[in-house]
Amino acid sequence: MIKQIYAKSPVFLQNIYISIYGYYWKRRRYGGCFMQKIKEFESHEKFSDKQWVDYQTAELRKLLIHAFTTVSFYNTLYKKHGFTLQDLKFFELEDLQKLPYLEKEDLRKFGTTTLLSNKRKRGEFYSSSGSTGTPIQIYFSKKFHQTWSALYEVRVRNWAGVNYKMPRAMIGGRRVILDTKTNPPYYRYNWAESQSYFSAYHISDITAKDYVLGLQKSKARYLVGYAMSIYLLAQSIIKLNLKTPKLKVVLTSSEKLTPLMRDIIEKAFKCKVFDAYSGVEACGLISENKRGELLFSQDSGIMEVVDNKGKLVNYGQSGEVIATGFLNYDQPLIRYRIGDKVKLSTSQHTFLDSKMLKIDEIEGRTEDIIIGQSGQKMVRFHSIFIGISSIIMSQVIQHSLNKIEIKLVVDSSYSVDYESIITGRIKSQLGEVKIGFCYVKEIEKTINGKFKTVISNIKNA
Repeated sequence: MIKQIYAKSPVFLQNIYISIYGYYWKRRRYGGCFMQKIKEFESHEKFSDKQWVDYQTAELRKLLIHAFTTVSFYNTLYKKHGFTLQDLKFFELEDLQKLPYLEKEDLRKFGTTTLLSNKRKRGEFYSSSGSTGTPIQIYFSKKFHQTWSALYEVRVRNWAGVNYKMPRAMIGGRRVILDTKTNPPYYRYNWAESQSYFSAYHISDITAKDYVLGLQKSKARYLVGYAMSIYLLAQSIIKLNLKTPKLKVVLTSSEKLTPLMRDIIEKAFKCKVFDAYSGVEACGLISENKRGELLFSQDSGIMEVVDNKGKLVNYGQSGEVIATGFLNYDQPLIRYRIGDKVKLSTSQHTFLDSKMLKIDEIEGRTEDIIIGQSGQKMVRFHSIFIGISSIIMSQVIQHSLNKIEIKLVVDSSYSVDYESIITGRIKSQLGEVKIGFCYVKEIEKTINGKFKTVISNIKNA
């Protein structure tokens, strides 16, 4: 009902609704322990190697004891593998590889039940985009949300020279404009946070001028959002020779930022780009400092980088990320196979001699682009699988401007009735397209062992 009221309201009322929500969102993230946690995270940046080892060892032991005693999933799992509470009290960092993985399918299946602590604080579930299948549900208490927000403030915004109080623009996954066929403006304004929120689903050469106008009107000091969406907008800005307002920085996340994308974005907006990696799971943060170095925040958790046999890789090598988060005690993620890859730097020497783990590259995933009939370009279908827990894996394939194929791996509880729901959600983003469904036992992987969630067969997409 709220969604229907919002959709039928004029733009100025939509801005008011968004601002009311923005006020709630601001208090939730920046109230409580937010300022205290900022000071704590800032104090860690001077840690020596030994201090990091001592800190991570203490935090790991505390987390494991808590998980064993309050989270039934881990209690059962660790007992099954022969671990006792006494073992965990004296756990060392090098012992971590003895623990079993937490698979993404486990998180999907048990994330809202046995993976929750019986001493959890009041909170809410937030979903991933679900671009690889059924979205995962991550539990955020207010304290966890404020702690994570403080870490982002210190290691992403502050390292880039901006802060949460500055006017900002964002291109993200929230559907602030619900109709794919609409007139400008292609953004809405959140007065509570001085934030202009731009649609990620309407970017094209036709709409780019309005996006730039929105940046000018909002007096945004920096732009933050999906790397590919910002890149697509930057391409249109350069192609049309549009003049953008002066921004301090652009902050990208969620998708792999390639050197070409960085160059195009910096050329379009005439400022430096800072990249970061985390995810809705919030169990690890990689962010970029002023010298362009990517550093892993070792107070966010432990990041193991392993080969295909589960062995830790050497510096200079790439591997799969196994994440153990230190900040979420309500739904602990321990040795979680998050599904992304990074490459460790050969030299661990850093600017200002920081002792945080240095990363050469966040390899992640680069998805193909889906093009709508109106020319809008998209790299993801945010939330089209939300609420359909019977979908195990998915792949979106565009064969032409008006034909899309959905490959699905499903379990026995799936019903073909879900096709109409998925179809409706896709059409709300792309307009009228023909959608076909193909049910398979597995989705073919690429040469590097991963599968592409989005494939476009349109030339030069």
